[in-house]
Amino acid sequence: MSLWYLMLLPLVGAAAIFVGKSSVSKWIALGVSTVVFVISIVMAIQFAPIWGTSLDGFTSHVPWLNKLGVTLDLGVDSVAMMLVLLTTLLTPLCVLGSFSAITFRVKEYYAWLLILETAMVGVFAAQDIILFYVSFELTLVPMFFLIAIYGGKNRAHASIKFFIYTFTGSLFTLAGLLYVAWTYKETHLYDTWSFAIHDLAKFASTDLSATEQGWILLALLSGFAVKIPVFPVHTWLPLAHTEAPTAGSVILAGVLLKLGTFGVYRFVLPMVPEAVVAYAPMIAVLAIIGILYAALICWVQDDIKKLVAYSSVSHLGFCVLGLIALNPIGLEGAVLYMINHGLSTGALFFLIGMMYERYHSRDMNAIGGLAKTMPVWSFLMVFFVLASVGLPGLNGFVSEFMCLLGTFSASASNATWPGVLGPEYAAISAIGMVLAAMYLLIMVGKIVFGKVRIPENYEPHPTLPTDLSKREIGILVPLAALCLWIGVQPTVLTDAMQGSVEEVLSPYPAIVQQDVPTETQRIEVKDATDG
Repeated sequence: MSLWYLMLLPLVGAAAIFVGKSSVSKWIALGVSTVVFVISIVMAIQFAPIWGTSLDGFTSHVPWLNKLGVTLDLGVDSVAMMLVLLTTLLTPLCVLGSFSAITFRVKEYYAWLLILETAMVGVFAAQDIILFYVSFELTLVPMFFLIAIYGGKNRAHASIKFFIYTFTGSLFTLAGLLYVAWTYKETHLYDTWSFAIHDLAKFASTDLSATEQGWILLALLSGFAVKIPVFPVHTWLPLAHTEAPTAGSVILAGVLLKLGTFGVYRFVLPMVPEAVVAYAPMIAVLAIIGILYAALICWVQDDIKKLVAYSSVSHLGFCVLGLIALNPIGLEGAVLYMINHGLSTGALFFLIGMMYERYHSRDMNAIGGLAKTMPVWSFLMVFFVLASVGLPGLNGFVSEFMCLLGTFSASASNATWPGVLGPEYAAISAIGMVLAAMYLLIMVGKIVFGKVRIPENYEPHPTLPTDLSKREIGILVPLAALCLWIGVQPTVLTDAMQGSVEEVLSPYPAIVQQDVPTETQRIEVKDATDG
């Protein structure tokens, strides 16, 4: 089985939609995306012998621009394979969730969804920086049109802001990657360029100076930090989330934001370790500001969708902390957070979209008491809110706890995996968990419980039942089952990613021990100063 199936089948499906009739476009999209998901499951089973190792599977090498050294190289390690599975799972659910929501320009809508799937899989599977960058940028085009055509009343502003922010940041990222490729070529006196990610990462981590690594770190984060997004380059996200159609919000939260965190995992950590060690405290401070700042903004929101959108900024701050904790438990927690956030927050956007289809409002002051009128919807809403809050036994708790524990233990006194953060970073960021519980539970209290409140001029939907339909329940049940399974058995995923994580982190203990003074050295310096 080849990764090319996962990338090319959606494109074939998009072409079939464009030449077919509008009435069958949604069925073509559902059929193709479901087949792609089944293929990804088969590939995950075939991947079994190398789960837990640092090896790449399903590698493929196709020459493309030989004179420039550009190739179409594909392959996935354990972490990338998990994110591919997340992508192929959410895509058919988004197609199914759009059946009643999208009523105009239907062919374009489903074609763009399938093209977006190709681009997202390409980001996770690319082993060549040119292919990675092309796929990374290609994700902008379908999402731009999904927001601009099918979004809310401010869709034009939201789509343009989304495109400008993410595209501009990515140009700096491309410049940083090309500098590494050029330096690699000049250092080794090669006649042609090489853009292989693993070769360039190994070269940059060992041959580039600390100053060069610092500039490359800045260039890489210019694109990846915007995509995550990290404070203060986060302002595009709430608007894009709020104005996007339901499927657009689900894909945006579930996968597109993870392109940024995956970029940190794939490029930043292995490529510029000295710079990461030097600037990790500064990155951690920005992440903590984002956690607390976005959580406080969530607290005063009346629009449910905007609240969940800002919660993504806050939650992904924990993911960033786990990434730069520079120890296995923190990085495993961060990768697990990528998956968990995609499941639980994606489900919340589905639920909000289902409510909006019926009431045409997201105002918490206008809607309430849905436990009486929509009990199934209310049960699932409470379930996924508890998953996002971090209730023990559900998926959100495991990843948040691991990220905080990794941050807490990321100090110079840790003999096995020394770091440059420590307990104070974990303690301050943990306040964000308390705030998350407050604003999410307040939201649930307003819209689920209390007296029944419906917006003015409310009219029942002509085709949808008052509560969730079987189709809508079928979308949410798999996500709920995964949230429960990961919450109870997280070791299935953490054991699978262990080898890849340790390979990425392998250079860090020596660098941290070299750059950060130990407790004994601090005492010696203090004694010398006192003397």
